[in-house]
Amino acid sequence: MYNLFMSNSFFDDLDDIIGEFKKKFIKEADRNNGGKMEKDFAGKLLLPVVAVIAVVIGFSSYFIVPPGEVAIKTRVGAIIGSYSEGLHFKLPFLESITKFSIQIQRADIKTQAFSKDLQTMNSHLVVNHRIQQGTAVSIFRNLGPNYVETIVDPTVQEIFKSIAAKFSAERIIADRNILVEEINQVAKEKLMKQEIIVTDISVVDLDFTEQFLKAVEDKQVADQQAQMAGKLVEKAKRDAEQQIAKSRGEAEALRMQREQVTPSLIELRKVDAQLKAIEKWNGVLPGYVGAGVPFISIEKGK
Repeated sequence: MYNLFMSNSFFDDLDDIIGEFKKKFIKEADRNNGGKMEKDFAGKLLLPVVAVIAVVIGFSSYFIVPPGEVAIKTRVGAIIGSYSEGLHFKLPFLESITKFSIQIQRADIKTQAFSKDLQTMNSHLVVNHRIQQGTAVSIFRNLGPNYVETIVDPTVQEIFKSIAAKFSAERIIADRNILVEEINQVAKEKLMKQEIIVTDISVVDLDFTEQFLKAVEDKQVADQQAQMAGKLVEKAKRDAEQQIAKSRGEAEALRMQREQVTPSLIELRKVDAQLKAIEKWNGVLPGYVGAGVPFISIEKGK
């Protein structure tokens, strides 16, 4: 693309080169044939100069917009309109072209924020965004070509810092999605008012101080140990309850057995024992009874 300044600069440089060449050639011509050679040289040099000017004007009379971009054409500082992909014409030296991408663009933003409990967070945010062809002229007029540096970057930093201050550092570490979701919601609404479409914001890196991370790690270890101790206490309680229940069951069984033992049952047990003894007796009386006292022997016929 050639604007008026670039074109004037080109012709000034070309004029200087031609002037230097003329001076050298005229000095040589004066030594040889005089002023006639100067006129011949000027005539021969005019044709290539005109050709160069025609080529420059020809290339300055059109511009190409590639796919995924939109071009804004201005004429002496005034916006003429926007142009989509393809070949378009413009007035050389009077009109200039500024191109915008309407594809999804990535903006890397690095910032520092503080949590609710005043812990320092160094973060790296990735903002995927784009603009529409219909709003390119408005963005060019109101925000300028560097809208990422002037609008997107400071807006996202401000939103991140204000939202991060609502959560404790420990909560952010445990559930970062809460922070990311709220940042996306607020940033999309705010930048949409500036005609910038935010498709997604990701927190790709979030660092805390080493002292804080060590404290969090120690707390997690202590919590795990406390949970383990609690489980052991619960197990001991369950074992004790099971033992008590077992003892109660055994005691209840003994009580029920005692309640079933009646005098009639005792007499019946005695009769059963005697019957069993009679069944086992072989008909021979014992020679002794008690503590070594012999039975009296009774003989027949005496």
